[in-house]
Amino acid sequence: MKLTLKIWRQKNAKAKGEIVEYPLDGIEEDMSFLEMLDVLNEGLINKGDLPVSFDHDCREGICGSCSLYINGEAHGPDRGVPTCQLHMRMFKDGDTIYIEPFRAKAFPVIKDLVVDRSAFDRIQHAGGFVSINTSGKPTDANAIPIPKHDADRAFDAATCIGCGACVASCKNSSAMLFVSAKVSQYALLPQGKVEAADRVLNMVAQMDAEGFGNCTNTGACEVECPKGISLENIARMNREYLSASLKG
Repeated sequence: MKLTLKIWRQKNAKAKGEIVEYPLDGIEEDMSFLEMLDVLNEGLINKGDLPVSFDHDCREGICGSCSLYINGEAHGPDRGVPTCQLHMRMFKDGDTIYIEPFRAKAFPVIKDLVVDRSAFDRIQHAGGFVSINTSGKPTDANAIPIPKHDADRAFDAATCIGCGACVASCKNSSAMLFVSAKVSQYALLPQGKVEAADRVLNMVAQMDAEGFGNCTNTGACEVECPKGISLENIARMNREYLSASLKG
């Protein structure tokens, strides 16, 4: 395929960025989107130009680092996959592809397509854990009976990879889907009940402190989420938050 790439280039966090056009040839439909960018960067390096910076790690849809805004959609035109699992068969010969970083006040651009998503880490540090010492005498995994329905919903929430597509897709740059997934995976299990009130209060407070917007139930986050995290988690977090607030 022959493609025209229009990519956001920005030297650093303080520099003014711009869209730069790159023609690209010889792209096969079985390549992943990131492999296509590798081909572009190899050509740029061979010409003595600076390669396009973009985040990636596992390239298996697990780590959530490969977050790109492609043709106006978080992770591109496919559904249920992050950018690393997006393949070029989703595009046609002669296409023009716009590639930008995720846009949000809480996700400042570091360079080119790389953004700082450490705000998510700080939200996790505020309460996304269970304070149990498991060293020395770990309890058997099946020692506490848990209804399968609860276990399944907790597992579904835990599949969130923290990519930030929910934030990038939301008109308010809300992180509610991400935070609610992290709250839900513990709220549904007995191990998470002990710290449930502190967890939801602290994580929501940190989310607000990071500058994320409010949820207005548009639903774009669920549509664009590569793991299909449900809006039901936001409703659950709101209930948890109200309950924790009333308890004082």
